[in-house]
Amino acid sequence: MAILNIVKEGDPTLRKVCRPVVEITPRILTLLDDMRETLIEANGAGLAAPQVGILRRIALVDLGEEIVELINPEILETEGEQEEVEGCLSVPDVWGVTRRPARVKVKALNRLGEEFTVEGEGLNARCLCHEIDHLDGHLFTDNVLHILTPEEVEEMMED
Repeated sequence: MAILNIVKEGDPTLRKVCRPVVEITPRILTLLDDMRETLIEANGAGLAAPQVGILRRIALVDLGEEIVELINPEILETEGEQEEVEGCLSVPDVWGVTRRPARVKVKALNRLGEEFTVEGEGLNARCLCHEIDHLDGHLFTDNVLHILTPEEVEEMMED
């Protein structure tokens, strides 16, 4: 396994729509393993393939109890609304308030090619939406309601 380079805002890869995975090959499995190691090393909540320069519909989300691998994820249902702070490994040192669904249900494939669904509320819902947005070439800054000032970030970290 390897730690992958996380591309930063300004890299054109982050603005492209990713292609679906049509076959789960050894290369895809290695990518999943490397993305997991990279996510843990970066101490992030999620990581999408375009963030490591790969234009495939693959994302990992740390749901607290486990890191869930999502291949070709689709949002099936949303419910409610929340406005909360988000950041992104590809947009370092920038935090902003976004509006996301309060609850989501997502369908995806696992590494064995089996379809499954996962639901998330609160932070987990934000993370699922955030990573799926990456697969469509969107960054959280595209729909941020308010970018936090360095002072606001400092206050947030103290709480």
